[in-house]
Amino acid sequence: MRKKDFIKLLNTLGINEEELLLLSLESGFIRRTRKVDSLDFLYSLSIESIKGIASYNDIALSIENENDISISRQAIWKKVTEPCVDYFKHILELIILSKTKKYLNEVEDVKCKFKRVLIQDSTIIKLPGRLFSAFSGVSNGSTTVCNARIQGIYDLLSGSFVSFSINPYSKNDLASVSDMNIQKDDLTLRDRGYLTMDEIRRHFLLGAHCVYRYKTGMQLLDYKTKKTIDILSLLKQKGAVDISVRLNDKEGTPVRLVAIPVDQETADSRRMKAKREMKGHCPSEQFLQLQSWTIFITTIPEDMADSKALLNIYGLRWRIEIIFKSWKSNLHFDNIHNVSKNQLMIILIARIIMFLIITQIIFPLCKSIISRYTKRELSLLKVTKYFIRNPSSLPSILVELKNYPRGQCNTIASISRHCVYEKRTRQNFEQKFGILEP
Repeated sequence: MRKKDFIKLLNTLGINEEELLLLSLESGFIRRTRKVDSLDFLYSLSIESIKGIASYNDIALSIENENDISISRQAIWKKVTEPCVDYFKHILELIILSKTKKYLNEVEDVKCKFKRVLIQDSTIIKLPGRLFSAFSGVSNGSTTVCNARIQGIYDLLSGSFVSFSINPYSKNDLASVSDMNIQKDDLTLRDRGYLTMDEIRRHFLLGAHCVYRYKTGMQLLDYKTKKTIDILSLLKQKGAVDISVRLNDKEGTPVRLVAIPVDQETADSRRMKAKREMKGHCPSEQFLQLQSWTIFITTIPEDMADSKALLNIYGLRWRIEIIFKSWKSNLHFDNIHNVSKNQLMIILIARIIMFLIITQIIFPLCKSIISRYTKRELSLLKVTKYFIRNPSSLPSILVELKNYPRGQCNTIASISRHCVYEKRTRQNFEQKFGILEP
């Protein structure tokens, strides 16, 4: 893909060259006109970052090939500064906020009983040891492992990310709960690592809804008597429950406790996984016994989602796990050489930018066309893999999408053959998504 094609992709998102050049000046990345401008740097680093290492030498060579000029890796090194990181952050923000529906009328609004369906999760990437002081990790007498934690908030309805942050490993999920901007009629799906009573209370006060997996040891109160509930005894007696309870906070916030029994194989698998992850620390007996149930705490009333529907809704959280898997499998997120902090930040942001171009421009448009005309559903994982391995197809797919079905559409035909879900009895994501419809 050439620079002009890359800029066309950004134009599709409503981001033009003048805006990008102005950002480079405002951030202090570019102070005066040179033979290599900020667009050259953005294009070359974005393309090289998805190929693998993206060294200074790789970036310099890419710029040379595009502009037919000579530039040294030392010149690239001098540009990788804090203003450069700020420039890339601003571009990422523009892409996150961009809209593509105007590009093609085929994309329809999703009907849903919630305003937004937000999933928050994080993924860990291993970094060079030289960055330990900036990103932390795990250290003992014999070894030091440096990690970064990428937090993402994804809206299922729009199929786009609301925000990203690249944090030190020491900033865990619990420390990131307040990063999410919650609005009235939102639904958030998060695992127990984000569970706090204050966060549930925040949803309740804002008129939003949330679904969490229950965290062993969390005290819940009887709705009427406000006495502590022995959850394990209750489940052994009832088998399954769907009742109103209260949080053990000052206000006694009302929530719903839903517990669904699982088969023996699933329960045993959970116990084995817990013992393995605790690395020698024996889980409590209560914790092990509770693995026989899937337990939720939610603010969603039963008339909006019964226990079965709640289980299916929470299962949609797997979408962000697929996205993180796609990052690591297709965008080389774990392929980081011995870089500085600034170089690391722009490489990671550049990879996220390329991922968003594929998932927020290409994927929804292709999905809409292929679903309408072939009755097949596209796989996000397969589409990402297709374009990362065939980046030269990105410019042509935009032309085909705009002209479809008036002209020959080779790329769309190829995607519809190789990137759709297989026909199987197990539901794919698009089929499961129907649970959110009113």
